[in-house]
Amino acid sequence: MDSMTAAGPGGIDLVGLTRALVDIDSTTGREADLGRWLAAYLRDLGFSVAEQPVDDTRFNILATADRPAVVFSTHFDCVPPFFPSRVDGDKIYGRGACDAKGIVAAQIAAAHALRSEGDTRVGLLFVVGEERGSDGARAANLAADGCRFLVDGEPTDNRLGIATRGVLRLKLRATGRAAHSAFPELGESAIDKLLDALVELRSIDLPSDPVLGRTHYTIGLIAGGVAPNVVSPSAEAEVMFRTVGDAAEVLRAVRPLERRLAIEHVLEAPPVRMTTVPGFDRAVFPYTTDIPFLHRWGQPLLFGPGSIHVAHAADEFVAISELRAAVNGYVAIARELGTRGG
Repeated sequence: MDSMTAAGPGGIDLVGLTRALVDIDSTTGREADLGRWLAAYLRDLGFSVAEQPVDDTRFNILATADRPAVVFSTHFDCVPPFFPSRVDGDKIYGRGACDAKGIVAAQIAAAHALRSEGDTRVGLLFVVGEERGSDGARAANLAADGCRFLVDGEPTDNRLGIATRGVLRLKLRATGRAAHSAFPELGESAIDKLLDALVELRSIDLPSDPVLGRTHYTIGLIAGGVAPNVVSPSAEAEVMFRTVGDAAEVLRAVRPLERRLAIEHVLEAPPVRMTTVPGFDRAVFPYTTDIPFLHRWGQPLLFGPGSIHVAHAADEFVAISELRAAVNGYVAIARELGTRGG
């Protein structure tokens, strides 16, 4: 495996496969075309392929040679805007090259190599919708059937994840009373209430963890008011907390804000502690993944080529050398997990 070149075992061209995946627009909600292409490609490789509907047009893909004990998994949707692939030196550029279509290619190459050696207990699970709510993973969780290990692929610079943070997304809604701005005393500004709450949020002590660090947050969206000359009757902000423990602790910490406004729970995913194997660098990652929604697929591991710092960037790329190393890494992980008892 260490001598693998661009054309991998069985003639799989790692660069060509990555580029083919990137060149089909699969921004979240538009995964159907790539799903059909990917299912056909895996069938041509000799895998048994099941398409699991997620909505009227989109579906997850489960490819197996036997009932899997280990499943390599990642997502094939990506963030907008779409732009096609190109190669420059050791790098493949394009939307999804890093997050996570290069990972799809590396996982296919690894599973195909293992099957060529006679290991048929490694499957592939590719899901839609990871970038916006993980609806694909939630559906895929229903299809789990005795798998012992889930190796999830995200950009980790080919390090094994020790743990990932969770997320808690809240919407803060303030209400006021409209009035002419020439007579502000006749109204009640919702924007002022919201701003006061956001300033107060800065001073709230949020939970911490010795491994994952301190909870932090980002105010990602903010809106309010109806016109410059009207006291604002409504305002809202969406806040994303990167959690390090039970989200209930964050909710308790921010409860004093309810003196000023209403708090709506939008989305939650817990932090995850991962299984590891020897022989790999390890790290804690501040982002969340599909793993919390795939808990029925067995003990989780996290591993993949590429850097999260370029994953959603305008010049998103993955290094070809990292893709090749990732294939070797996935093979080594599967071999080690195969030695572990049930």
